[in-house]
Amino acid sequence: MDERLNRLQAELQAWMAKPGMIRSCAPYAKHPMSLAEAKPLLISTTEALESAIQQARQQPWVALDTEFMREQTYFPQLCLVQIAAGSTLFLIDPLALEDLSALGELLADASTLKVLHAADQDVEVLLHATGQMPVPLFDTQLAAMLLGHGEQIGYAPAVQRVLGTQLGKTHQRTDWSRRPLDAQELAYAADDVRYLSPLYESLQGSLQSLGREQWLAGDFARLTDASRYSVQPQDAWRKLKGLNKLRPREQQLAGRLAAWREARAIERNRPRRWILKDDVLLDIARRKPGTAEDLQRIRGLPERMAKQPEELLGIVREAPSLPAEPLIQAADRLDPALKPVVDLLTAQLQAASLTSGIAASALATRRDLEALASGERNLPLLEGWRREAAGASLLALLEGGATLQVQDHQVVLNPQAD
Repeated sequence: MDERLNRLQAELQAWMAKPGMIRSCAPYAKHPMSLAEAKPLLISTTEALESAIQQARQQPWVALDTEFMREQTYFPQLCLVQIAAGSTLFLIDPLALEDLSALGELLADASTLKVLHAADQDVEVLLHATGQMPVPLFDTQLAAMLLGHGEQIGYAPAVQRVLGTQLGKTHQRTDWSRRPLDAQELAYAADDVRYLSPLYESLQGSLQSLGREQWLAGDFARLTDASRYSVQPQDAWRKLKGLNKLRPREQQLAGRLAAWREARAIERNRPRRWILKDDVLLDIARRKPGTAEDLQRIRGLPERMAKQPEELLGIVREAPSLPAEPLIQAADRLDPALKPVVDLLTAQLQAASLTSGIAASALATRRDLEALASGERNLPLLEGWRREAAGASLLALLEGGATLQVQDHQVVLNPQAD
């Protein structure tokens, strides 16, 4: 995995280093290829899709977004794909198309950068629908974070803050699987890429002016790592809330139940909560019902489970033979002597945040600082842009290579003389 991430990171850095990738950082209204007045083209036939994708692949980058539904399914249902390519807006209707291979070709085309905002869910739904990952990728939410706009700024707030344009929220709860979509819904969907294009240009231009355009290559590569989106039922326990309240063997049983539930949800393509809610699952692990009658006494048990209890009871009967080790290890208590050290690191973290303009929470958590003070060095804080923005100075302070002083009412890091 590390080798693949390194290769993806190198490819993205090479792509971003190409001359002329960002030709203008002027305000959106003055952009020579403004999308402000462009009318979206609805794509609902294979021929139109192939033509649109061919046009999109002529561009060095495209803005990309999706609308999907997953309230009643395990896997997301792709309902609309919005693309801004040059001065053209495309709205692709996957529900009207049997073959999305042309879209997959665009996603896999290494010569065209795909720009998304908060890309995680879009990447997942596109990968599921086409089998292709959008590579290379640029996430404007991560870019905005490096420019002082907060750790997880939404698309509409980012557009308003960077471009001065306020977007409507009328159709946030639209059922995108319904057909036909009306003109207002289509316009709302088109705006998700209409303004993403100039948002990208502005953010990328600011990153370049600060010398930070390469900082996010590793993060972008991780977003396109397929293992991030793979489904492993045996790891489903990691999504359980409240697992730490169970005893060790109860945790092990909850893990088995979660794996069974995940496999069943995948098989039926239904939300895992439709199979068994978390609180019911945890209650089963806690009470360990031995008979159908015992199982039926658990509140919230689905009726179908009550009528066919043997599968669940079979898993519960394995409880005595399960390992006695907890799935969730209790957090190590911080040595009291290190508390003032962590407080000192916290002061420097805040100073680094002010200097870089990056939210302190995006740089490191208190748990990260506790681990650093305790001697751990395999931390995201000490890698990539986080190391450059804060990690190196924290390490210097911790290892005696620098001291903190207060100058003009500000915390200042002063390197120690050799």
